[in-house]
Amino acid sequence: MNTDVHTVQRYIGLLEKAFIVFRLRSYNRNVRNELKKSRKIYFYDNGLRNAIQGNYVSISSRQDAGALWENFFIAERMKYLHYNRIYAKQYFWRTTQQQEIDYLEETNGQLSAFEIKWNPNK
Repeated sequence: MNTDVHTVQRYIGLLEKAFIVFRLRSYNRNVRNELKKSRKIYFYDNGLRNAIQGNYVSISSRQDAGALWENFFIAERMKYLHYNRIYAKQYFWRTTQQQEIDYLEETNGQLSAFEIKWNPNK
């Protein structure tokens, strides 16, 4: 199936307007090896994510536990900032060599970095 990029972007835009998904922009400082136009897409509600995937097994049995945890963390962090009226710009950072920081917040010119990892033993 070959879907037009503009059609996919319109669908994602509609899902954003319906508050089903949100995009996280990439952070860059105009360094050549940083990705500038990338976006990550997250669901506000992991239940919807699971329903779309048709995957309701427990987290201990899931192949996507890390991605599910990352989605949960970032969505809850955005809700926390909103409810507490904390203004922060949210990003992720990745280079062309696939180095990555999962989540960055910029508040009052200060950057905070979060590396999100699922570990059931912690």
